[in-house]
Amino acid sequence: MDFFSPYAHGLARVAACTVPVTAADPAANVRAILGEARACHDEGVAVAVFPELSLSGYAIDDLLLQDVLLDAVESALAELVEASAELMPVLVVGAPLAVGNRVLNCAVVVHRGAVLGVAPKSYLPTYREFYERRHFAPGDDRRGEWIEVVGQEVPFGPDLIFEAADVPGLSLFAEICEDMWVPVPPSAEAALAGATIITNLSASPITIARAEDRRLLVRSASARCLAAYLYTAAGSGESTTDLSWDGQTLVYECGELLAESERFPGGPRRSVADVDLDRLRQDRLRQGTFDDNRRALGITTLEGSGRSFRVVPFEVKPPDADLGLRRAVARFPFVPADPDRLAQDCYEAYHIQVSGLVQRMRAIGQPKIVIGVSGGLDSTHALIVAARAMDVAGRPRSDILAFTMPGFATGEASKDRAIRLGTSLGVTFAELDITPAARQMLEDLDHPFSDGEPVYDVTFENVQAGLRTDYLFRLANHRGGIVLGTGDLSELALGWCTYGVGDQMSHYNVNGGVPKTLIQHLIRWVIATGEFGDAANAALTDIVDAEITPELIPDQEGVKPQATEDSVGPYALQDFTLFHVLRRGYRPSKIAFLAWHAWHDAELGEWPVGFPASRRTSYSLAEIKHWLEVFVQRFFASQFKRSALPNGPKVSHGGTMSPRGDWRMPSDAAPTAWLAELEQVPDGR
Repeated sequence: MDFFSPYAHGLARVAACTVPVTAADPAANVRAILGEARACHDEGVAVAVFPELSLSGYAIDDLLLQDVLLDAVESALAELVEASAELMPVLVVGAPLAVGNRVLNCAVVVHRGAVLGVAPKSYLPTYREFYERRHFAPGDDRRGEWIEVVGQEVPFGPDLIFEAADVPGLSLFAEICEDMWVPVPPSAEAALAGATIITNLSASPITIARAEDRRLLVRSASARCLAAYLYTAAGSGESTTDLSWDGQTLVYECGELLAESERFPGGPRRSVADVDLDRLRQDRLRQGTFDDNRRALGITTLEGSGRSFRVVPFEVKPPDADLGLRRAVARFPFVPADPDRLAQDCYEAYHIQVSGLVQRMRAIGQPKIVIGVSGGLDSTHALIVAARAMDVAGRPRSDILAFTMPGFATGEASKDRAIRLGTSLGVTFAELDITPAARQMLEDLDHPFSDGEPVYDVTFENVQAGLRTDYLFRLANHRGGIVLGTGDLSELALGWCTYGVGDQMSHYNVNGGVPKTLIQHLIRWVIATGEFGDAANAALTDIVDAEITPELIPDQEGVKPQATEDSVGPYALQDFTLFHVLRRGYRPSKIAFLAWHAWHDAELGEWPVGFPASRRTSYSLAEIKHWLEVFVQRFFASQFKRSALPNGPKVSHGGTMSPRGDWRMPSDAAPTAWLAELEQVPDGR
């Protein structure tokens, strides 16, 4: 399948549709439904859902029991089934159907010239403005039945899951309006039985604040059920004798809003989104209690055992073409673009770090804090966390012993930033030049540098990194303190740290759960709070604006100065990959597909507030593939470093690298399968 098709990457396009209704005129209503169905077909939609009783109209009262109306519904259904033969989407429409001695409020599932099945409404409201039992029988007791619809014998009951044979993970369940409002909705059991896409056909007359109630229920259902939830309400054309209608449509996935349409529309509307079936499957695999709940309730798809559901197979036959992508993909999955959400995340992340450090100091006798400060992002953020922790603990900031330790390549600008920050925060600050000790060690090692040769290899770099950590630990011994780690989550994922006697080790690391792309926003958030004053804010601003560099290799004439991202890749891309590996377990090819949609055009999509315009870049698919390969190789090669991490708090919902928390893997695992899968990514675009 075409690499650029969403169906090639575990996604399926869905639509929640609302159309103007002509009360008690099924012939007009089926024409309106088919108009939207054809539009959905043109957009590559796999599942399209329409409102409750959309073929007849909901608010037609006793006309629902008239033979003329029921016959017209049957004729409209026949027309819909015939027209669907040329359409791709599964159509879920609402209709009143006479079954035996009663009429039931039904969701009829139609696809490619056939009725796949009929799901009756289980729970009928008979309170306030509702009196559905006057016309309908409940369908909760109709499990395992079959009925005849438009000349076809089809499964009937609230126990039907429609499963696509050619779109892995697409398992559809339909419930109707009030079914969602009861304490244990039918969709909850269906999700446990394997349904991944829940559709709700509603009429739902609008009153003040009811739209927010619907949104709350749909969002929570999608989150609890680890599912996609499609909701559609009746709109214009329904009788306004006593009620009014707003035509609200929503698509949620695991508690996240993917699409919605305007309310009170003047015509048909649809919310179209690509739901991530891989995400739903992966979340269910990880959250073992999901299946434990199924087992405890005796829910199964084995007929005749427990509370069983029947599986009805069908084939979508999705197009093998580039359909675009109908969902937002965050460039920075650890950094929300919404300003309010970002501020809330920064508040929580900062205080998680602070409270973690306060508790650790309290538990071990209130030691001093020993920290190395380079003037870079990570050590800067760790220092302001330590300063805030001292404030919370009621201790003087002078109990923070901060050292800047210049080496062979330390620039005056970065050292100046570190000094300004330490001074403005009121910590105990000192400079400890490591170059004499580093020269001595390189000479003892008989390293070519000691003979004047410009050899700047890993030994040259790690002698400096190791000495800094060695000094910090000995200073902690000498001054009665603990070494505060500064390395971040991104560096741990990529192995961009020196093992053992190096920046991989500390007594406690507040940054180990924070990705690089979030740290700069945390610092900007701290600046905005103003808690450390103008002088500190000026230093912090300069630090955030500086290029990321380890400053371990001296500048050479005609050679680009050392920059971390030249070695490990752009942190923006690598954090994107990290989130989707750690949180979602995605294949490299899918990560590349999502990354291309997020990053191929700097003018498309949202950027986090405060992100400098000069850094708003784009990446080609070839660049994305290259840095994905670097990520995979470094990620597997550096697990031994992550297996020996010091303590530190989990911060992001994206996860941590701690072997005691979110991530465990053997240090000698091979990346071969991941690199082979990455080869599916084309080099073009």
